Amino acid sequence: MLKATIASVLALSTALSLAGCGQKSQEAAKPAATAQSPADSMDRTMPEGVEHPAVNPAAEVDVAGIAKAEGGQTVAEVYGGKDALAGKPVTVRGKVVKLNTGIMGRNWLHVRDGSGAEGTNDLTVTTTSTPLPKVGDTVLVTGTVVLDKDFGMGYQYPVIVEDAEVKIE
Repeated sequence: MLKATIASVLALSTALSLAGCGQKSQEAAKPAATAQSPADSMDRTMPEGVEHPAVNPAAEVDVAGIAKAEGGQTVAEVYGGKDALAGKPVTVRGKVVKLNTGIMGRNWLHVRDGSGAEGTNDLTVTTTSTPLPKVGDTVLVTGTVVLDKDFGMGYQYPVIVEDAEVKIE
C-alpha cells in the first residue's frame, strides 16, 4: 500500500512538472512584441510589507582644523596623487565619519580631514587593528594605497587605503 502511494505521488509530481515545463517552453517560443533589455523588464519595487534596509550614512562630523600628519598626506592629496601613490604606504590624519565592522574580515572606516571636494574628500580605509575608533575620533591612518578596487556587487573604489594601522589620537 505504501509503495503504491509513493509511486502515485511521484507519477503525479512528474506529470505536473512536465506539464508546467511544456507551458514555459511554449511561452518562451513566442516572439517578444517589443525589444526590451532585461533591466527594462525588471520589477524594481520591494515586495509589499518588505522595507529596504536602512542606509548607514556618514555622520555629520566637524572636520575643521585637522592638521596634516607630519610626513603624511591630506585626503585630497591622496586622491590627487593616486597614480604616484599606488601600492605605496601613506599616512593621513582625519576624523572618522563612518565605521562598519566585520565586513569581509575587515573593519571599514571613512576618514575626512576637511580637504578635497565632493568625491575626493572621503577616504575609505580597511583595517584589522584594534582598538577601533568611534565615529568622531581623530585618527592617524597608515596603509597601502590601492586603485580601482572592485569587491563585486557594486562595491568599487577608485582609491582605497588597505590593511591600515589606525591610531586613535
